[in-house]
Amino acid sequence: MQSLLIQNHNDTINNIAIKEKTLSIMDLILSGGTGGTIIMGTLFVLSIIAVYILFERYSAIKKASQEEENFLISIRNFVEAKDIGAAKTLCKNTDSPISRMIEKGVNRIDKPMSEISSAIENQAKLEIYKMETNLANLATIAGAAPMIGFLGTVIGMIIAFHEMASAGGNIDVEMLSKGIYTAMVTTVAGLIVGIIAYISYNYLVNKIDKVVFQLEAKITDFLDILHKNE
Repeated sequence: MQSLLIQNHNDTINNIAIKEKTLSIMDLILSGGTGGTIIMGTLFVLSIIAVYILFERYSAIKKASQEEENFLISIRNFVEAKDIGAAKTLCKNTDSPISRMIEKGVNRIDKPMSEISSAIENQAKLEIYKMETNLANLATIAGAAPMIGFLGTVIGMIIAFHEMASAGGNIDVEMLSKGIYTAMVTTVAGLIVGIIAYISYNYLVNKIDKVVFQLEAKITDFLDILHKNE
């Protein structure tokens, strides 16, 4: 009798184990039907774009923050020696935002200080615009991804209620699973993509602010050099 009970218990455990279903990421993507798959595909594309912008802008901003060692010292020496041609050549041969900004000032070195400052400021705006390329797209993804996920939630709930209405009084949980999967999975995916894009956007903006501060400090030093050599 005891052995029979043990056998029945083991059979029950085996049956439960057989009914257990593992759920992979691909199952989550495809289990929401056509609407859920389209939304998940859209969110996947947006995540790839967000990650690309993050790394591409990080590389560009890091390059913009770098400058040749002793660049400003060499410019000071050339200006003090009245060797403006050498200063222009050094600026042209140096590929950095600060060199292009100072070049605008060097080219107008015989002009009034207000005109020099205006030319440098205009070039600074252009350099900042270059660094901020695609940041607006990243901000758009940060805002749009959660909304796309919530759209999946609405679609999933519509599917679930439609299945309930079609079933009449014979409501089956398995019948509703497609809509519920769509509602839950797309929301989670949209929030994940939105959070990644949001953090990336703020990180890049912070990096740009630091570069702008460095540029302002260098330009102030350059204008001081011009004042001393008027």
